[in-house]
Amino acid sequence: MHSLQRTFRYSYHNAVLCLIGINALVFAAQQLSRPVVYYLALIPGAVLSGWVWQFVTYMFAHGNVTHILFNMLALFIFGTQVERQIGTKEFLAYYFVTGVLAGVFSFAVYFFTGTNVMLLGASGAVFAVQLAYAALFPRSIMYVWGILPLRAPIMVLGFTALEVILSITGLQGGVAHLTHLAGFGFGWLYFLLRFGRNPWRMFK
Repeated sequence: MHSLQRTFRYSYHNAVLCLIGINALVFAAQQLSRPVVYYLALIPGAVLSGWVWQFVTYMFAHGNVTHILFNMLALFIFGTQVERQIGTKEFLAYYFVTGVLAGVFSFAVYFFTGTNVMLLGASGAVFAVQLAYAALFPRSIMYVWGILPLRAPIMVLGFTALEVILSITGLQGGVAHLTHLAGFGFGWLYFLLRFGRNPWRMFK
């Protein structure tokens, strides 16, 4: 077996709930002390000065209540099932690898375009988790807005296509669409390299 595909011993420890708890605590800390966000969010200028931990910590900082609620709700809905299917160790590896790489990709884009912004939120990793859910549970039916039934792969691909459109048109400013797409892309690559499986084939 290829070294990249060596499996972890299966275990399940509710890591998703722990991640949600950490995100909630960090958000509370942000409300108590505003400077906290500047230490945790991914800021290109700060990273270049040595604050490399921001490639990880940006995933735990959020801009407002709506931002964290939507991310944590998606993480709970999709993440709990994915973690139960692949095990806690594999899930955490997947979550952090895709999230960190999405941050690195975004940093590179910001660096080469001369954009100094503040990137924060778990959305990149959550997009990767949604991809994993669609690949692992392709027959699952999700109700978009609680009324529109769609198979999980159709829903995820639809959301991804929407992210592409919004990224190109810039219709929804202030949202890191490229980070979302990077999370999706690195999640796809993780499945290919780590699991030796093509998500597209799994969708079918």
